[in-house]
Amino acid sequence: MSAPTYAPAPASAAVPAPGLAPSPAAPSGPTARELLDFALNTAADPDVVASLPLDPRGRTWIRLDGPAGSEAWLIGWPPGTGTGWHDHAESRGAFATARGRLTENSLAVRLPSEGWKSLELAPDVDRLRHLGAGSGRAFVEHHVHEVLNESLDEHAISVHAYYPPLPLIRRYSRNGPVLSLEHVERPADWQ
Repeated sequence: MSAPTYAPAPASAAVPAPGLAPSPAAPSGPTARELLDFALNTAADPDVVASLPLDPRGRTWIRLDGPAGSEAWLIGWPPGTGTGWHDHAESRGAFATARGRLTENSLAVRLPSEGWKSLELAPDVDRLRHLGAGSGRAFVEHHVHEVLNESLDEHAISVHAYYPPLPLIRRYSRNGPVLSLEHVERPADWQ
C-alpha cells in the first residue's frame, strides 16, 4: 500500500513561514534571534573557528556550549557537501557562516509535523539564500531546509545552535515538487 499524499492549498492560500518569535506553546529558552546572535558572535571568533579539524572528504564537527541550555555545533563543510533536506522537529535554531559560503534551500510554508509520508509542494514555496562569511539565518520549529557548500575548492565553516536541544532530525528526499519522509534520526545517531 502506498503512502498517502498531501497536497497543500493552492499557492494563493499558502501559509507563510512563521516569524522569528517563538509560538505561544514554544518552550522557554533562547529565542531564534538570540540563537542567531550567538552563532554570529561565535562564527566571528577566529580561535573557535581555528579549533575545528577539517577533513577533505567529509563534514567535521565539534559540539559547543550554546546559550541558556541550547545545543550548538561548529561544522566544517568540504567542497560539494550538504545536509540533504531535513528539519529539526520542535527545535528553533540558527546558523552563521564563519568561512566560505553556504547555500540554504528552504520551504516557505509550515508542513504538517506528522501523519504524512509524501506530499506535493505548491510551485512557489521554495526559497534560496546564499550566506557568506559573517552572515546567518534564524528559523523556528519545523523549518524544512537543506544546507550546501557548493564551492568546488573551498571549505566552509559554520556555527549552528538549537533550542531545545535536538530531540530528532527528520530526513526527506525531494523529487521535483514531491517531498517524502525517509527516516528519523535521534541524538545517538550524530553525537
